[in-house]
Amino acid sequence: MCGIVGIVARNEVKQDIYDALTILQHRGQDAAGMVTSDGRRCYLRKDNGLVKDVFQAQHMQQLQGNVGLGQCRYPTAGSTSSAEAQPLYVNSPYGIALAHNGNLTNTEELMSDLFAEDLRHINTSSDSEVLLNVLANELSVLHAINPSPTEMFKAVGAVHQRCRGAYAVVAMVIGSGLLGFRDPYGIRPLVYGSRETENGTEYMLASESVALDILGYTRIDDVAPGEAIFISNAGEIFRRQCAASPKLTPCIFEHVYFARPDSIIDDISVYKSRLRMGEHLARKILGQFSQHDHDIDVVIPIPDTGRTAALPMAHELGTKFREGFVKNRYIGRTFIMPGQKQRSDSVRQKLNAIDLEFRGKNVLLVDDSIVRGTTITQIIQMAREAGARKVYMASAAPALRYQNVYGIDMPARDEFVAHQRTEQEVAHIIGADWLVYQSIEDLKKSCHEGNPHVQDFECSAFDGKYVTGDVGADYLAKLSAARSDASKRQQELSFLVDTNVLDLHNHS
Repeated sequence: MCGIVGIVARNEVKQDIYDALTILQHRGQDAAGMVTSDGRRCYLRKDNGLVKDVFQAQHMQQLQGNVGLGQCRYPTAGSTSSAEAQPLYVNSPYGIALAHNGNLTNTEELMSDLFAEDLRHINTSSDSEVLLNVLANELSVLHAINPSPTEMFKAVGAVHQRCRGAYAVVAMVIGSGLLGFRDPYGIRPLVYGSRETENGTEYMLASESVALDILGYTRIDDVAPGEAIFISNAGEIFRRQCAASPKLTPCIFEHVYFARPDSIIDDISVYKSRLRMGEHLARKILGQFSQHDHDIDVVIPIPDTGRTAALPMAHELGTKFREGFVKNRYIGRTFIMPGQKQRSDSVRQKLNAIDLEFRGKNVLLVDDSIVRGTTITQIIQMAREAGARKVYMASAAPALRYQNVYGIDMPARDEFVAHQRTEQEVAHIIGADWLVYQSIEDLKKSCHEGNPHVQDFECSAFDGKYVTGDVGADYLAKLSAARSDASKRQQELSFLVDTNVLDLHNHS
């Protein structure tokens, strides 16, 4: 999962891109990058780390120009090397920089085609570099000296025909403008808006509308599935549908966990959808008990994403809502930490229980989802140590049992705590007195109510159904091998060894 942003402004754009990336930091904490252009050349800065650490004063001074794009990243494909931090750049044709959110599912096939047929070389294992080179090749075959919007859209149409998987993209064609597009299913989000200034209209593309809001842009629309939008350096805007059979099927996990609650994605308020998740989940609990038969004394959210669902749950259940955990906001999101040990070690640093809210009570804890179960097991133990009599668990999402192949770094299937286990078995493993999951049907209702025009939602992590239709057992087996915690530890070890060898070489 990544956060991407692109801006065509009237003045220097670097500060706005920096601010937008800090707003989107929750979408990726491993690496950040920015490229700007003054119409003649581009200026690039990227590295591993948080936005505030990657961009120091000396870097910002070098980023000149009124057009630019940026990305904050955590890797779902490729490695954690800073060489794969984005934006990525190719010199031919024109000079193109690209930032990508998502994951291609036919990367190996495309790599082979690019090398054998398009005569283009890939330097990394990143699917984003593959996507960049596919776009560059499709622009190059048009032989346009200065590509028009029509030619840009023709190239995007060819990208749709060649690339499979999920991709929301912002690309900068040096000297021409900013190009944004979304895969034919609209799996990953992309929104755009405008801002009026004394010097004219400025435009911005971003993963989430909250980045537009905070920087004073007015949201115009989401980029539709299969659609491309081109904003020229002069501030002209063009849109066109470039896919043959687009179907809006956005990733539902954006609403469960990733997106900020103050964002609107595909005309659906993330905050409202999470409120509805809590209402549906409470009704499921009441279907098993009655409002007066359940023995829940207090509903306590696990901050932060569990909070919005927990509020209406307490109301529907007729019980108290209390904040029982205080969060250290300087610890990263445990879901997207790269290794199991790092996730485990961070939990008690991240949360501290308020004993008075637990002592002698039957507590219902509410979280957005349960992945490996490691974090929630420790939190339930913390609740018991704080004096809770019973600890119940509610997940605003259904049981996670399948890998996500569209840009969310979920583990190998056998690392999911719910893999081949019943609700009762999971409750026993995590130490809860009982556990309730949201149903897939209610989860879809929670989001669909916000926009009835959404044709369906991408729910593969819950139901194993992959909307692109090209994901089979062999692909999933390779993905499991690449995404397992053991594999990630080996990648981290290899990276450290390579880094130390390079350091030794530099000092010799």
